[in-house]
Amino acid sequence: MKQSKGFTIFIHLFLSLAVFIIAFPMLFAFIVSTHTFQDVFTYPPKFLPGTNMIENYQKAWHSVNMGRLLFNSAFISVSVALGKIVLSITSAFAFTYFGDFRGKYFFFVIILITHMLPLPIRIVPTFELMKTFGWVDTYYALTIPFFASATGTLLFRQFFLTIPVSLADAARIDGISPIGFLTKILAPLSRTNMTALFMIEFLYMWNQYLWPLIITNSNQMRVVQIGVKMLLASVEQAAEWNVIMAGTLITMIPPLLVLLLLQRSFVKGFAMQQEK
Repeated sequence: MKQSKGFTIFIHLFLSLAVFIIAFPMLFAFIVSTHTFQDVFTYPPKFLPGTNMIENYQKAWHSVNMGRLLFNSAFISVSVALGKIVLSITSAFAFTYFGDFRGKYFFFVIILITHMLPLPIRIVPTFELMKTFGWVDTYYALTIPFFASATGTLLFRQFFLTIPVSLADAARIDGISPIGFLTKILAPLSRTNMTALFMIEFLYMWNQYLWPLIITNSNQMRVVQIGVKMLLASVEQAAEWNVIMAGTLITMIPPLLVLLLLQRSFVKGFAMQQEK
């Protein structure tokens, strides 16, 4: 059915307006980050960039040691994302290809139940466990409790179930070990799922605030989300929203880069699966 030119123009205008509405908060945050402290509180607000951008970003960077916070968040996010992928793909491999071992479905259900509980419910016993291990204020406490992933296990298990059993039989006949079958055949086939899980878990860990706030007690182990909170005003000082917006935009750069770098691989893999 051929669409009229007027309808096409309307759709483009509507989509452009929707994109502008969604992007406006970030655009306005950038504008605020370029103004002086006095200009931020002027009325009506200014919708054009100011001339204080470099000073604001420098102040946000040095006020909370932003470089160290970015490193902590990046290290934690990448470690957890990779740890979740490794544990999820190996556990899914065991539940799918290791036969009907005793308690197979029981343990699978337990994994789904225990790890689908939100973090606030598990936060007190997890903190006590980290304290017992002596891991408070360490990278161990910031990463290891997040390695297990019920969602990842379910994701890879359901994908492995779609792979023909004849493929595993052929690999066994060719003398490929179970680990070789996992690393040489299943892992490459799971690249799309691995990319998707990495993106999701990286963003999830990058936005963590509550657990790092509780488990760390030194500024050297803080993360970027706590750094943004540290930029907020104290009781005696008014909030410098220009500096706060500058710090907020800095914290958005790494996850944005990850999305841009992995987007093509994710879309390409998804398209290849759709063609099969």
